[in-house]
Amino acid sequence: MKLCIFCSANQNIDPEFFTMTEELGRWAARNGHSIVFGGHDAGLMHAVSKAAKEAGGQVIGVVPRKIEEMGRLSPYLDVHIPTENLTDRKDLMMLQGDAFIILPGGIGTLDELFTVAAAATLQFHQKPIILWNMKGFWDSLINCMDDLQQKGVIRGHWQDYIFVVTKLTEIEQKLSK
Repeated sequence: MKLCIFCSANQNIDPEFFTMTEELGRWAARNGHSIVFGGHDAGLMHAVSKAAKEAGGQVIGVVPRKIEEMGRLSPYLDVHIPTENLTDRKDLMMLQGDAFIILPGGIGTLDELFTVAAAATLQFHQKPIILWNMKGFWDSLINCMDDLQQKGVIRGHWQDYIFVVTKLTEIEQKLSK
């Protein structure tokens, strides 16, 4: 499978997030999965790509030109897919990925999560969307989504589209189905 990873490109976050992200990269490579990610050379993006590459996995970077112009291109790419902007990047990542794994991140990660989730609700794809709630990182988002659902602005149950997990073994189980 091609596992599309959405995550932070920031360094100043919980060090345990890096350890857990590296475990994901190594697990993916050992199990023959490719990593598709945003191609940045910092933060959790760097951690997952480096770990996967060093474990013998394939790493695919879908990279907006702006990141390249800033000199922030990951050195761990086997496949480099350049894009003009973030919208193109999301579209290509959605096409490339067989499943989406959302790690801790900020505005960009939320944008990517909601883009693929909205596409799933409209049946543009039926690919798994897995929100890894590392150390409770996404608790406030989960509460917000529950609140929106309770207020009737989300059709159906949001957890029918976004699967919340707390450890790597749950990701393994979800992807083996």
